[in-house]
Amino acid sequence: MTDTLKILTICGSLRKGSYNAALARMAPKLAPASMTFSDAPSHAQMPIYNHDDQESGGFPPSVTAWADAIRAADALLIVTPEYNWSIPGGLKNAIDWASRLKNQPFAGKPAAVQSAAGGLLGGARAQYHLRQSLTSVDVMWFGRPEVIVSFAPQKFDAATLELKDQVAIDMVKAQLAGFEKFIRMVKGK
Repeated sequence: MTDTLKILTICGSLRKGSYNAALARMAPKLAPASMTFSDAPSHAQMPIYNHDDQESGGFPPSVTAWADAIRAADALLIVTPEYNWSIPGGLKNAIDWASRLKNQPFAGKPAAVQSAAGGLLGGARAQYHLRQSLTSVDVMWFGRPEVIVSFAPQKFDAATLELKDQVAIDMVKAQLAGFEKFIRMVKGK
């Protein structure tokens, strides 16, 4: 019997109608049966990281909850848009806070990334910057296949935000199947 893998989904977008949030919601439907998904606590209320605030008041409860959820997961699926050719500020801020914890929640954690965007590159630059940022805290990156959904408005149903493009669906399925094998290899499961 194969152990169930607990995947924490981190969405970089806070917008209700986000294509990235819609893409993240597709994961449980398209993943191997041995993978279960839960959403990370929101990073929306985390204050802007400031070392002086950390020294004087410690870590905010929102940071601790976020880090605890990362620690409890077998792996991370990060689904993020691209803002101005990079990572959304809120997501980067959450990473900055968590990176300061003594019991580093990212260290050795398998991670895969997906993105969706209205343009041609589909969030590729954000993925590149996210990989740079999280490599510094020892995330174990799953490389390929990549999921970059370009021209997202054409690939999601306008009313339900359900992913309807078969090529994109197949890409997500292939990534998650490969990610499952990668997690088991990294974790020895």
